[in-house]
Amino acid sequence: MLTRSLFSRQLFAAASRPAVAPKAAFRPVLFYQNRFLSDATRQAIDKAVASAPVVLFMKGTPETPQCGFSRASIQVLGLQGVDPNKFAAFNVLEDSELRQGIKEYSDWPTIPQLYIDKEFVGGCDIIVSMHQNGELAKLLEEKDVLVKGEEGAAEEQTEKKE
Repeated sequence: MLTRSLFSRQLFAAASRPAVAPKAAFRPVLFYQNRFLSDATRQAIDKAVASAPVVLFMKGTPETPQCGFSRASIQVLGLQGVDPNKFAAFNVLEDSELRQGIKEYSDWPTIPQLYIDKEFVGGCDIIVSMHQNGELAKLLEEKDVLVKGEEGAAEEQTEKKE
């Protein structure tokens, strides 16, 4: 009987302790290698980001995307009506320095990556989310990067419906 009550108390005590130690006592050891972007790569990315008002770093090209996320990003930009004259895409599969460097440059782990007016917007998930809630259309319109003819045509269609 004595053994059972000790076992029960020990079990109760273990169950009542927090599963995770307090933050002060818990210090995870992270094993990763910090790689610093070379000046040459940083300058090349700066130049690429400044090459057009809308810049997409992707796997493949707009005509032949090499992953589903890049394809989805291109499709969203097409649906939004981004002016091809104000758009540039860079294939990260052609250059391993660019592929790794762009991740460090933006501090974003995935590709594709969208920049609008030299500012990092996000990856595919953010692009799609912004497209769905209307934020992307508003941003692209503010930055004046949409095809003029399509924008006017869309407004005319709305006026005809009313």
